[in-house]
Amino acid sequence: MRTLRILLLGVVPNFLFAATGPGEGQGIQAKNVVTVSDRLVTSGQPTSNSLATLSKQGFQAVIYLAPPTVSNAVPNEPDLIRGQGMDYINIPIEWTHPTEAHFHAFVAAMKQFQGRKVLVHCQANMRASAMTFLYRVIIEGENPARAYEFVTKVWSPDGPWKTLIESQLLKSKIAFTLP
Repeated sequence: MRTLRILLLGVVPNFLFAATGPGEGQGIQAKNVVTVSDRLVTSGQPTSNSLATLSKQGFQAVIYLAPPTVSNAVPNEPDLIRGQGMDYINIPIEWTHPTEAHFHAFVAAMKQFQGRKVLVHCQANMRASAMTFLYRVIIEGENPARAYEFVTKVWSPDGPWKTLIESQLLKSKIAFTLP
């Protein structure tokens, strides 16, 4: 069985494993996996098999930032996560309408899971990377330029996402201009 799993992993397209940083994706099978630290990973939608093994990789909580009705959502994701004894929070952010309230909900979730290994994901790691950037800079006081490097591994926010990021930075009196 182990040989079969290795062979199957060998045929999965490489774009699913765009991993960066320590741990090279933490073994998560998803698009745009970015390891921010040993306790924080962001990604696109993991496969159901990958979700089912997160606790074995040391994860203790999952924050999902897309509506559970999006096309590539795993319908039983909450059960897969909670069945491993992990915590799960869904903050359903419509792609075209991220709000300050969504950011505040994300901050509350991150604070709830402080000190634990957390996976923050959405469909393609765009919502997740943007919200994680804001959290790291506004709440944790990280250098914005350094924190933004993790966003650019996935995308360059524009439209309503750029507006949200800029407004939250301005409100928090953080001088940083998105490229």
